[in-house]
Amino acid sequence: MKKALLIILAILAFSCSEDPIEDTGFGTISGSVVLDGENTPLANVKISTNPVTNTVFTDANGAFIIEEAPVGDYSVQADLEGYITAFEAARVEENRTNNIVFELEVSTANNKAPLKPVLVTPEDTSVDVATTVDFVWTSGSNDEDELTYTLELRNITANTSEYFENLIDTTLSVSSLQRGAQYIWQITVTDDINQEVLSEVSQFSTIPNPANAFHFARVINGNSVIFSSDQNGTDVVQLTHSSHNSFRPRKNTQAGKVAFLRTVGGDTHIFTMNLDGTATRQITAAIPVNGFRLSAINFAWAQNGSKIYYPNFDKLYSINPDGSGRELLYQTTNGSLISEVATTDLNDNIIVLKTNNTLGYDTRIFTVSLSAGTEETIILENEDGASGGIDLSANADEVIYTRDISGSENSSYRIFQSRLFKYDLNSSTETQIQTDVDQGENDLEARWSPSEGEIILTRKGNNSAAEPAVYMIDLNSSSTSGSDIQLFPNASMPDWE
Repeated sequence: MKKALLIILAILAFSCSEDPIEDTGFGTISGSVVLDGENTPLANVKISTNPVTNTVFTDANGAFIIEEAPVGDYSVQADLEGYITAFEAARVEENRTNNIVFELEVSTANNKAPLKPVLVTPEDTSVDVATTVDFVWTSGSNDEDELTYTLELRNITANTSEYFENLIDTTLSVSSLQRGAQYIWQITVTDDINQEVLSEVSQFSTIPNPANAFHFARVINGNSVIFSSDQNGTDVVQLTHSSHNSFRPRKNTQAGKVAFLRTVGGDTHIFTMNLDGTATRQITAAIPVNGFRLSAINFAWAQNGSKIYYPNFDKLYSINPDGSGRELLYQTTNGSLISEVATTDLNDNIIVLKTNNTLGYDTRIFTVSLSAGTEETIILENEDGASGGIDLSANADEVIYTRDISGSENSSYRIFQSRLFKYDLNSSTETQIQTDVDQGENDLEARWSPSEGEIILTRKGNNSAAEPAVYMIDLNSSSTSGSDIQLFPNASMPDWE
């Protein structure tokens, strides 16, 4: 029995000598910690592992190293106050380095929302605010977050809104506000972490629209834009936007509207708007305004503002200000084109027409009886050169117009010496009205003043690049020269109502 036991022990001893015990082995964990989205190194980040090895901290470059880590699989943890704790897996192999990168996100757990903005100017319920406004508000951060603001500006009168976003300052200047309008405004602030914070809502109203009697067109960025103004040019109001080509304004006091022409696609149509430029409405549709040179075409309000008369080639139409009731009033018998029409305040049966051929010449100016549909009085015909700018006096006894006394007729329709004339319908006499126009300049687009004691017109050099201006001619002035007054520079197509 003893011998058998010794044999068994010998066998066991031999077996163990064939499977010796090996060391576990060690490796290294290294890496870096950066700010998520910016790759900015983060220092003093605590780095620990599970299973536990050494705990280290990142240096100024965000780097760390854990040496002598036993071989095996680890969960490596990165902790820094104000940031979300991050974990990365690492496998340590003997005598090898495992590199990992942490991207820490800013923690919002203790982040505070921005302070509620306080609106400073314009003050709530302010009135007569100018059309250029400096908006001022106060706000701030409860911590070190960067703030951005959004200003919402709502035009209650026009039912439109504008948003000014990504503002970093607490002031903003906004220009070209609508006159006579009520606005409300509100500020929103965000730190891109917490929910947006809104201010209270504040309201104000802008200065009222002036009762401007003058209207004219001015070219801005390649488009014609309509303005109103007082006589001194100190209260000029832009009524149409420069993104549209709008021209030939015609105000009607009874209707409380300004009618004008606007290019729409390839056509030109009549539009109306309120005196402050709001409520723009297209009037013509199926039959647009058309004829020789749209810049030379004119239209007119009927006596009481109930209708608008306008030309389309050889035809004259009337249409209601709401776009209904279009009616053919007159058609030339020889196919000549109707370019202009003028009406009078006191006689709704008499109008004045100007016709011409397709080159703009062979001009005729004459009165028409609407009830009979016939010509009544021939004012001008058989005169060489361009003519136009017709207007009829309130009593329907005088017609003013311009014509090129040089008599030139050319393919480019260049006018060389256009002068102002008046025709007396009672005496059938034509008189040239003397103005201060210089040689090389043209007087064009004449209009009576409301009192008919003055005439306004466009004066422009006879070269195509010349800049036009609107002048007033005082018919009661005793001076033979120097009495013409320039009202509006860089302006044309005047109206005085």
